[in-house]
Amino acid sequence: MPDIITVRDLVEVYADGTRAVDGITFNVKEGEFFGFLGPNGAGKSTTIKILTTLLRKTSGSVSIAGHDLEKNPKEIRKLIGVQSQETAVDPELTGRENMILQGELQQMHGKELGERVDKLLEVVQLKDAADKRAGRYSGGMKKRLDLAATLVHKPKILFLDEPTTGLDPQTRATMWDYMDGLNKKEGITIFLTTQYLEEADRLCDRLCIVDVGKIVAEGTPTSLKQEIGADAITITLEDKDGADKETVKASAREVLSAIPAVMDTLDSEKGLTLYVKNGGLFVPELVRAFDKTNIKLVSINISSPTLDDVFLKHTGKRIRVEELVKQAPSGFGRR
Repeated sequence: MPDIITVRDLVEVYADGTRAVDGITFNVKEGEFFGFLGPNGAGKSTTIKILTTLLRKTSGSVSIAGHDLEKNPKEIRKLIGVQSQETAVDPELTGRENMILQGELQQMHGKELGERVDKLLEVVQLKDAADKRAGRYSGGMKKRLDLAATLVHKPKILFLDEPTTGLDPQTRATMWDYMDGLNKKEGITIFLTTQYLEEADRLCDRLCIVDVGKIVAEGTPTSLKQEIGADAITITLEDKDGADKETVKASAREVLSAIPAVMDTLDSEKGLTLYVKNGGLFVPELVRAFDKTNIKLVSINISSPTLDDVFLKHTGKRIRVEELVKQAPSGFGRR
């Protein structure tokens, strides 16, 4: 499939000197479900704002559906739908009125607009609540309405900036099914940003893992996890009297460095994470190695590699999910 988004050496420097986006290069293929996975502050939202013409880039080049970002921003806006982190729903209008307003902003009118709104309200399961004020909707209902409103004008590319942050697990799963259907059944190219490992793993055909403005890894979820090439074993260590955690960890690393089967050892929030092949068979050897020392193991956890392990390998830290959801003020618009 041809590329529908091409980004080269993109840089965004804030007024205070912060490099929010630090020379990233990537491409998105037409019809692809593509993702940016990373913690808050990684540069995900800034990238989305640049690509959707909401923020002027410092340098680099961006092409969307053959249109240069600087030369043809109006043409790009016609082709895209954008759901930002801030729910763009006017609480004083009904769900139907919110969608009609969005359609009119996109130069849609009359029968065409009415039929499109009715169809989308049914698809996102808001038909029965369509004529109630949006201010009375639950958080999940507002998210679904917000997403439906981005689709009124039948965009070719859909940008979703952390669309399920703050939702309960059941509502999040419903949103996942709907987003997957938009991509697989309707052929809409989707660019998703998320801090949820499961969301990226389940939905994305391909993704970039990002941190502090840089892309640290890129590939399919499967290929990224396969790069680890081992099971992850996380050990929690008991603090010794008079020794701080870092001293205990340093002693444990010395023990692990003497075991040939250990491929890599990284800090984790509660202890250390080590990578070995056939982790289940390795545990007895691990226990015996520590039995010979005065370091006590509190717990041992074995898991197959996850995208969080990929992030940990490349950045030395894990992704911490922050659930804060900002609500946009009444009347806030979207492109």
